[in-house]
Amino acid sequence: MSENRKFFVYGLFVVVAIIYLSRLLYLQVLDNTYETASNSIKAIPDIPMRGQIYDRKGRLIVYNTLVYDIYVTPNKLKVSDTLALCNLFSITKSSFDSLMKAAKTYSRVKPSLFMRQLSKEDFARIQDAMVDYPGFEYQKSSIRTYSAPVLAHALGYVSEVSKKQLDAQEYPYYRQGDLIGQSGLEKYYEEQLRGRRGVRYVMQDVHSVAKGSWKDGEMDTIALAGQNLYTSIDLDLQQYADSLMQHKAGAVVAIEPSSGEVLTITSAPTYDPALFATRDFSKNYAKLALNPYRPLYNRAVMGSYRPGSTFKTVQALVAMQMGAITPGSVFTHAGAPMKCHGHGGLSGVHSAIQWSCNPYFYHVFKRMIYANNERNVFKASSAGLQRWYEDSKKFGFGQKLGIDLPSEAKGVLPDAEYYDKRIGQNQWRFGQIYSLSIGEGELLITPLKLANLAAIIANRGWYIAPHLVKGVGKNENPLPEFKEKHETGVNRLYFEEVVNGMEMAVVRGTVSRGAIIPDIQMCGKTGTSQNKKGKDHSIFIAFAPKYNPKIAIAVFVENGGFGGFAAAPVASLLIEKYLKGHVERKAYEQEWKNKNFLQNVIIPKSQQQPSAPKEKPAPPKPEATIVKQDNATTSKPING
Repeated sequence: MSENRKFFVYGLFVVVAIIYLSRLLYLQVLDNTYETASNSIKAIPDIPMRGQIYDRKGRLIVYNTLVYDIYVTPNKLKVSDTLALCNLFSITKSSFDSLMKAAKTYSRVKPSLFMRQLSKEDFARIQDAMVDYPGFEYQKSSIRTYSAPVLAHALGYVSEVSKKQLDAQEYPYYRQGDLIGQSGLEKYYEEQLRGRRGVRYVMQDVHSVAKGSWKDGEMDTIALAGQNLYTSIDLDLQQYADSLMQHKAGAVVAIEPSSGEVLTITSAPTYDPALFATRDFSKNYAKLALNPYRPLYNRAVMGSYRPGSTFKTVQALVAMQMGAITPGSVFTHAGAPMKCHGHGGLSGVHSAIQWSCNPYFYHVFKRMIYANNERNVFKASSAGLQRWYEDSKKFGFGQKLGIDLPSEAKGVLPDAEYYDKRIGQNQWRFGQIYSLSIGEGELLITPLKLANLAAIIANRGWYIAPHLVKGVGKNENPLPEFKEKHETGVNRLYFEEVVNGMEMAVVRGTVSRGAIIPDIQMCGKTGTSQNKKGKDHSIFIAFAPKYNPKIAIAVFVENGGFGGFAAAPVASLLIEKYLKGHVERKAYEQEWKNKNFLQNVIIPKSQQQPSAPKEKPAPPKPEATIVKQDNATTSKPING
């Protein structure tokens, strides 16, 4: 029995030993979990290159330049001579202390960004010396580089991901120090542009010195570069638009009507997008933010203006479709509270558009509001206004068009509920809203929406949502929403009446003679947007040629006055440039490049430089250049 018991005990020890040895073999040879989790294996992220951005002709607008980011792990850092380290990185002692404080606040054991965007030359200068400073490491990165100083608002910029953005991630992709699109196309197409992060594992000794790739790179994943964006922007036209809008505040948006592709989009004043692709990002941003002309504000998609007389085209189309008027309807000036320009007799809708007759459209709007002829004044006003609202909304007003840019403003298209809340239910009457008839009052739009209106008229009744990107990853591959047609529901024949009126407005109407383009049939409509805080804003919408149009455009010139004077010349030069490839009216071109409308606004004394002469004309307060909604519900006489 004792002998059996002895063999049992020996056997038990052997079995336990075999189990332990098997487990040890598994952990050390077959399973790499322990090794990966230990300090001997380090995971180094491989940051992908962002996708590049091209114009419609395949020319590069945005590309990448290789740079190096320096990271620091506070607990590993050993510095015997702080001054020598500061000299190496060309920073001050106070800057070093601030950077280290931020790093320790983030984590003492994890690497955090110490210095961003060292050029190849700067990195080569410090690379060998970094061996003497354990705790520092580097990663390859890239900065956005621009082929021309254009499209700052539309392209947007990338900057370091914020803590709020890190915390809001549904899937943990970004890490502290990563770059992310913050505005414009960079933000809207962030997922496509950023690519896919990779990772490589390296072995290192107890001194954190790299000893080569772990398992010959078997576990490494390769970074996948971001997809390229192929835009509809015409780089030549964009640069030309910027040159025409220098010394001016406002916006230009040009669209190819048949596709909804944006040919050019300018917000003025603008700035060089390269200012946000440097280590001086914060300083440059702060400087632009303090500029009284608000160059950071994207007027093209965010600016809220009254459309003025350009909206008379919508009034005519909606009224004819509703049956409130016919193409041949004529009204006298009697009973209208607003005056008109001196023009001859009207023969219908097309001549009312040609001469931008205010009393005519007052009566047109009144017909729409009281179309049902009910005796109850409020019911008539409410029902008529709601019908007008629903039909006008189909043109894209009072809502976002869905352009592939963030921060698009909806604007304001007031309905019965709007006035019920603002004035009181059953308290408002036609006499309080008639200024809508000529595009004033509470009606607010963006330049983008008016360019889209020009495209709708050019197409005789439909539009595709305006968009800047015609291809993601490859050309001619837009997002599905930028292929869908949106119908206004207005009969095509009614559009011909408005088109004829717009053609005559250019040939012999409210447009200045110099804006006529030789050999090109341009159809346009002027507008003058009331501005309580300065000279009125000049507006012009147009398309060309009259048949099979290739370009539709809207131009806003703040404080430019009459629509046919300031905005129309800019639009006509851009249309000529696009359709002909060059401009023949050289003297006219130079005249409008040199026109300055910024002098009409005033800088507050607190923002003036002490050395500035007192008699020098001063630029405006920021808010003076943007139309705000006010309480006015009626309009004074206004030119078209």
